[in-house]
Amino acid sequence: MNKKHIDINSDLGEGIGFDHLLMPLISSCSIACGGHFGNENTIKETVRLAQEHGVKVGAHPSFPDRDNFGRKVLTLTKQELKNAVYEQLMSFYAVCEKEKEPVHHIKLHGALYNYAAKDAPTADAVVEAIIATKVRPKLYVAYGSVLHRKAENLLPLVFEAFIDRAYNDDLSLADRTVEGAIITSPNAAWNQFYQMIEKGTINTISSLEKSIRAHTFCMHGDTKNAVVILNFLHRKMKEHGIILE
Repeated sequence: MNKKHIDINSDLGEGIGFDHLLMPLISSCSIACGGHFGNENTIKETVRLAQEHGVKVGAHPSFPDRDNFGRKVLTLTKQELKNAVYEQLMSFYAVCEKEKEPVHHIKLHGALYNYAAKDAPTADAVVEAIIATKVRPKLYVAYGSVLHRKAENLLPLVFEAFIDRAYNDDLSLADRTVEGAIITSPNAAWNQFYQMIEKGTINTISSLEKSIRAHTFCMHGDTKNAVVILNFLHRKMKEHGIILE
């Protein structure tokens, strides 16, 4: 059996309450750093938990919008967004430096992730903010997105896909309000995950089969059944020679 090595990431430090159950089941985590949730203490706690389990840590910046948990597009100038992302990253980096933990990656959160995937000025603001920090961690991005094109040749990229989210035909994520947009069935999550790894394709919400390219796969920490789904995935991964790296 050919072994396949992949990364499973999860968005943590968001006050969900079961990070300690998720952390042993993943290989990288993206930690809220103040935009939609989090402060110095929650970042520190999550970094330390990741260290206990040998999990790589990354920053999870968002629109500065705690009221909507970063899931609403804010109307900001490019400079305002650049400043907001820069401040979140610097707060995260400061904690990691104190904890002697290398920053592995950056992954945008919620509405900022989705909007930077299609809006050039938003993607530019994000890339400029990252470069301004003078730190060059990997950037988790959707393959073929605007952010991918803007960051290419400037930052090291890792292409990401989602275990627990349905996709539109253009490979954007289906809106959370759409029925079936969030996958909570362990079997359905496994089928999507395995198809992406084995075939490099995904079935969209309208049943089209589309090519997708990814090396890291996200399981949202706040998805219902997240722990159950990940435990189920681990059992199936063992059967199919898929290894976390």
